[in-house]
Amino acid sequence: MLKLGVPSKGRLMEKTFQWFGQRGVTLRKSGSDREYAGAVDGIDGVELVLLSAGEIPRELAAGRIQMGVTGSDLVREKLVNWEKSVREVALMGFGGADLIIAVPQAWVDVDTLDDLDAAAAAFRAVHGHRLRIATKYHRLVREFLKQAGVADYALIDSQGATEGTVKNETAEAIADITSTGETLRANGLKILSDGMIHASQATLFRTSRRDWTMQQRATFKTLEQLLGT
Repeated sequence: MLKLGVPSKGRLMEKTFQWFGQRGVTLRKSGSDREYAGAVDGIDGVELVLLSAGEIPRELAAGRIQMGVTGSDLVREKLVNWEKSVREVALMGFGGADLIIAVPQAWVDVDTLDDLDAAAAAFRAVHGHRLRIATKYHRLVREFLKQAGVADYALIDSQGATEGTVKNETAEAIADITSTGETLRANGLKILSDGMIHASQATLFRTSRRDWTMQQRATFKTLEQLLGT
């Protein structure tokens, strides 16, 4: 069987079911709402595996599923050299959100990454420690800031409401996902003009076909034709 990992609940699951359904492949839960069993109609040889969106990148990389739907940001964050282990099959057009750098609105002289670099150096000179940036996306943020030449900062892990860390004085800036920016503005933050790290959306990924069986390859070819990818 060709195993397809799909988010197990919420709007992302509903939109994924709808996206496949519009292309003649019906995905559905086969048990109660509390169960994580699923079924696929419209094509033979595909098994539905319901997982959290955050689990899907690791399951793809481990080869326990051959295809999966998750945010493009999660694949890039969780998998080192992600292009070597998975491939994008289709951008699905929903679940859009931007991973950005935001700073306090009160920092009127900080609008770009160069400004942030200067502010970080000044902050360290005054306070004796690095400017703190709260985020859940350590790999993506570190790579982005390195390419931009920003130094004198420290990434602080945030597993809660990242937008509130500046107001709570546990960080000076943040790197987080936003759709509308309203929550940022409500917390007195602004996005740097060149602070876009990644424009994320729900994406259908597959693993390398090197280890697939002939049956899995044939099933994938049929699925590609149905999905128009």
